[in-house]
Formats: sequence, structure tokens, C-alpha cells
Amino acid sequence: MMPRSLSYLITYILLILLALFMMGPFLWLLSVSLMPGRNVFANPPAILPTFIAFENYVEVWKFMDFPRYILNTVVITLLGVVFNILLSCLTAYPLAVFRFKGRNLVFTLLISTMIIPSATAMIVHYLTIQALGLGNTFLGVVLPAAVSVFNIFLMRQTFLGIPADIRDSGKMDGASELRIFIQLVLPLVKPGIAVIGLLEVMAFWNNFLWPIVVLDDPQKYPLAAALTYLNGQFSYNFGWIAAGTMISVLPIIIVFLFTQKYYMEGIAGAIKG
Repeated sequence: MMPRSLSYLITYILLILLALFMMGPFLWLLSVSLMPGRNVFANPPAILPTFIAFENYVEVWKFMDFPRYILNTVVITLLGVVFNILLSCLTAYPLAVFRFKGRNLVFTLLISTMIIPSATAMIVHYLTIQALGLGNTFLGVVLPAAVSVFNIFLMRQTFLGIPADIRDSGKMDGASELRIFIQLVLPLVKPGIAVIGLLEVMAFWNNFLWPIVVLDDPQKYPLAAALTYLNGQFSYNFGWIAAGTMISVLPIIIVFLFTQKYYMEGIAGAIKG
């Protein structure tokens, strides 16, 4: 029988190799962004840069109005995260805690909508946004994705893991249901909220198709949508595209590094619930 230490060593080696394989495209993109003037398609891709220069970053920052696009992206992302956390919690809480007729039917109908491809609803979303007069606005970008069924499911499972004694103690003290929800229940589901926050930050930060559809003014584009124009105008200069892409993904990496603990706790709590 294989010793436990040798088993652990083999497992870690395999995991490291898998991680390097998954990071291959990212490392190649980083390498290209640090090597200005290199024809990345003429030779085998260099995972590690042969020399390091930040010329691509400087040039692409001068060419694009990055502060404006970053600000647009931050506003859209913050609106999307706030809407998703608020609406997901308000929808999932009664489905998990209250006992009323049709509760399971409502939840089943919500879950069944997950099989509908999101792209099929784009025309309906566009017509609705235009009818509400929200075309070419940040709110028009956010509203179609203001809440998702997956987030409702995640928070419902998290709320199911909260002991009923918590709510009972609040009722004995004369607290209203809203006060119980805000002061007693929500602090216990912070990991689940953190998971929704992280997922929605990544979704809204990287969203490019819907903003292009609903926004008429390119100056209002988020960063991902703005980079598509960079790709179209400078497809021959892949170094600029790589540098712009690295600038756009850096905030996501930072957010994930600081929230990965809560992400794992939230996923574990939802599965347990």
C-alpha cells in the first residue's frame, strides 16, 4: 500500500501541473503583453517573456480613455451587485422560511427557467428596456440581470441552514419579521452574500455583448465592450490587445484573492443547506 506522504506528494504534483495547464493561456497573454513588437503568431507561443517592457501598457493607456471606461464598469458592476444581493435575499428568504400554499410550485417554476438560454431573451429585454425609456443608460444595462435564479437558489439553500431558534428568539423579543431578517438572519449568511457578490462582479465586469446592444454612446461602454473596438482597430498589434485585456482582468483577480475564503465558505454552506 502506498505511504500517505507519497500519496500526498503525487496529488500535489498533479494539482500543480493541472493549475499550470489551466493558467497557460493567461501566462501566454501576460507574456505577449510584456514583449512589444513581437509577432506572437510567427513562432511557438512563449509562456514566459524573453524580455520585459511595459511599452504596450503605456501605449494602450494613452490610446484608450481607460479611466472613463473603468468608471463606467465600476458603476455598472456596483449597481448589478447591489440589485442581485438585495433581490436574491428578499426572494429566497420567504421561499426558505415561510410556509404558504404554492411555495414549492413557485420554487420549481423558478428553477425550471434556468434551462432557457439567456440569449433567447435578449430581444425581449431590448424591447422592454426601450419601452421603459432606459435605452442608452447604465440602468438599462443592469436591469435584465438584476437577479438570477441561481442566486435565489444559492441563498435559499443558505437560509435553510439557519436554525429556526434564531427566528424564534427574535419573535419572543417582539421583533418584527423585517428586523429579524436584517439584524439576526443576514449576518449569518454573509458567506452566501459574498459568493453572489463575487460571481456578479465577474459577470458584470466581463459583460460586453448586452452593453453594446443597449448603449448607443460608445463613451458609456464598460471596459470589456471598449476592448472589442481595440481588437477591431488593432488586430495586427496583439500586444496592445493583450495589455488592454490584462488591465481589464487585474481587478477581478484582486477581488477573487481577497474574497476566496468567503467564496468557499458560501459554497460549502449552500451545499450543506
